[in-house]
Amino acid sequence: MEKVKEKAIVLLSGGMDSLAVAAIANEKHKEMLFLHLNYNQKTHLKERDCFYKISDFYQVPLAHRKIIDMSFLGQIGGSSLTDVSMNVTEFAGDSDEIPTSYVPFRNTHIIALAVSWAEVMGATKIYMGANEEDSPGYPDCRQEYFDVYNKLIEKGTSCSNIEIVTPIIQMKKSEIIQVAIDKKAPLNLSWSCYKNTDEACGTCDSCAIRLRGFKDLGIKDPIKYL
Repeated sequence: MEKVKEKAIVLLSGGMDSLAVAAIANEKHKEMLFLHLNYNQKTHLKERDCFYKISDFYQVPLAHRKIIDMSFLGQIGGSSLTDVSMNVTEFAGDSDEIPTSYVPFRNTHIIALAVSWAEVMGATKIYMGANEEDSPGYPDCRQEYFDVYNKLIEKGTSCSNIEIVTPIIQMKKSEIIQVAIDKKAPLNLSWSCYKNTDEACGTCDSCAIRLRGFKDLGIKDPIKYL
C-alpha cells in the first residue's frame, strides 16, 4: 500500500493500544508526529520512557515529537490515576460503570491540544487508541463522543479538515494485540499498568484486560509482571 502525503499526529501514551494505532498510521502515512501528554498520572515517568523508545523505533524526528504538560489534572483530582489519596482498584470484571481510573474529561483536553498542534503543523489526521472494551464505562471513549468531537473540530478550526481517527475502537483486546504483532510493533516497549513502573501489577483494570487478550491468543505478554 502506498503511503499518503498527509501528516498524521499519533497520540502515543506508551500503552499497547496507542502502539497498535501508531503501527497502523505508520503503514498509511509518510509523515508521522508523536504527541505524549503528562497529566500527572502515577506511572507518567514509565509512560514517557516508552514514548521515547517507541518514537525511536519508528524513527520519528525530534522535531515531530512533543510532550505537553497537563499535570493540572492532578490538581483537579477525582481519579485513582492522578489523585494520591485514591488507590488504584483491582479489576472486578467487565462493567458499564465508570471506574475509579476515569480521569474527568481527560480526552477532551488531550484532543484539544492535539488539534492545536495539528493546525500549527499542517496535520489532518489525529490517531487515538481509544477502545470501548478497554474502558466500557468511560464516556469519552465511545464512538458517539468522537463523532461529536469531529463536528466541533470542523466548526472551531481555521482549516476545518482535521479529523480524529480511532481505528481500534471496536476491537477486542486480542484483536489489537494481533494487529500489533502483524505489523511488527514492539509490544515489549509498551506499558499498560496503572500502578507500577518496574514490574506490572497484573491486577489493575488495564493489566487484567491486557493479560486476557494475550491469554485469548495463547501467547505470552513480553513485559514483566509481579
